Formats: sequence, structure tokens, C-alpha cells
Amino acid sequence: MSLDLFWLLRAVCVLALASYLLAAGYMYVTQRDHQYFPDHQGLSASAVGLAGVADLKLATSDGETLQAWYAKAPPERPTILFLHGNGGEIAGRGERFAAYQAGGFGVFFLSYRGYGASSGNISEAGLVRDALAAYDWLTAQGIKPAEIMLVGESLGGGVAVQLAAEKPVAALALEATFASAASVAGQRYWWLPVRLLMKDKFDSLDYIGKVHAPLLITHGDQDGAIPLSEGEKLFALANEPKQLTVVPGGTHSTIFSPETWTSEMMFFDRHAGQ
Repeated sequence: MSLDLFWLLRAVCVLALASYLLAAGYMYVTQRDHQYFPDHQGLSASAVGLAGVADLKLATSDGETLQAWYAKAPPERPTILFLHGNGGEIAGRGERFAAYQAGGFGVFFLSYRGYGASSGNISEAGLVRDALAAYDWLTAQGIKPAEIMLVGESLGGGVAVQLAAEKPVAALALEATFASAASVAGQRYWWLPVRLLMKDKFDSLDYIGKVHAPLLITHGDQDGAIPLSEGEKLFALANEPKQLTVVPGGTHSTIFSPETWTSEMMFFDRHAGQ
């Protein structure tokens, strides 16, 4: 090899390494912009057509203020605590709220910190703290843990698993969620050392064994965002009683549907009061 060729190859390698490090650094600094996609309409429940719903401002233990909607349960009925996914806010989920309400459940929705009209900056620890604030608010109203049904949508499943591992609930339903957000990110950003760089890993596998509530996992077999294998891994380590519902042809968005909500409510009714 000539000296000129050696220096040319060396320069190419140095440039490639510098480009890689620059790209990795950029992804590290901006990673939450690629993980969370909040909306900020902050609409009231009545503005999206809901009736009989209280608009709440919920205080967290670290001084944030969260937007929440609450409809009290009819006598002797459970309350659904819903934790949304990484996109949007509760203002975009009015149809789901109305479906739970029509099913005869009490309903509590909150927009996490940094979502909707809620204050604060988004992080895994912050979202879990927000879920704990919602749970504590419900129990402060006299709602027993045996009357709280927990739903986690997509990334909200990672929040819900951690909440259910720490606090008792009557039942847990997870929709199109992961065993680990880091695992999903690692498949998408295969060229990065995701485990080293990722701040909010949502390793649900570390928590699912501490969940002893009846569990329902719903996942589409055509989910291109969070593969079915992620739900299957989580299901395999979960305690009984548990149920896995695989939706044929279901994608990451299509399973967030009235059919799924109805299935969840039937599951909750079977486990109410146990």
C-alpha cells in the first residue's frame, strides 16, 4: 500500500468515526424528542363532548400540576385509571373516555407532565410519579385499590406496569405495549448502543413479576411499532391469572378501538370485587 493511499484511508476512517460520534451525540441529546410526541390543546372534558366529567388540576409530589378528567363511578362499580401512550394527550381520547363511562365505570384520565395542559418536562421517572399522583388522588376519594382497574396504552403500559408493581390494583389491561422500550429502540436504531445512551428505558420485564393483579394483554400481530414479540415476552414472565389476546391484522393504531375497550371492560367485570 502506498503512503498516499494509507493516509487517504486513515482520513476516511477518522471522518467516518467523527460522523458517527456526532450522530450518536445528537441522538443522545435529542432522544426524548424521538420518544415522546405530546400535544398541548389542553381542552376541557366538555369541549370534547363529554358530560358529567370534572376537570381537575392534580398536584404531584415534586410540584407539577397535571390536567385530569374524572367521572365518579356509579354505586358499587369500579373506576378505570387510564394511562395514555407517548403521543397526543387526553383531549384526543374522548371517545375512549365516553366508552368506559357508558360501560358503567368510574373513569380517570390524566395528561402526563409535558402533555396537554400539564406542567413539567417529560421523563420516565416523571411519568411514573404522575401515575402515582393519580392513584393516590383516587384512594384519597375513598376508592379502594380493589376498585381500581388500570389501563396502559402503548408506552403507557410501561408506566402502568411500574404503578401496578408498587400499588395494588384490581386488574391491569395493557395495549400494544413492550417488554422494554430500550429493546424496541434498539431494533429501530440498531446502529447505536441504545442501552448505554437511552435515559428512559421502561424495562417492564424488571417489574412485571411484582404485579399480582389479573392481567390482560392485547396486541396486534401486524404491529410495526412495537412487535407482538414484545408483548409475548412480557406475558411469559407475568404472574397468573393472565390472558393474551392477539388481534389478527391488528396494527399499533387499529387495536386502540371500541372492540378492545369492550373486551377490557368485560375482563374488568369478571374480576371486579375479587
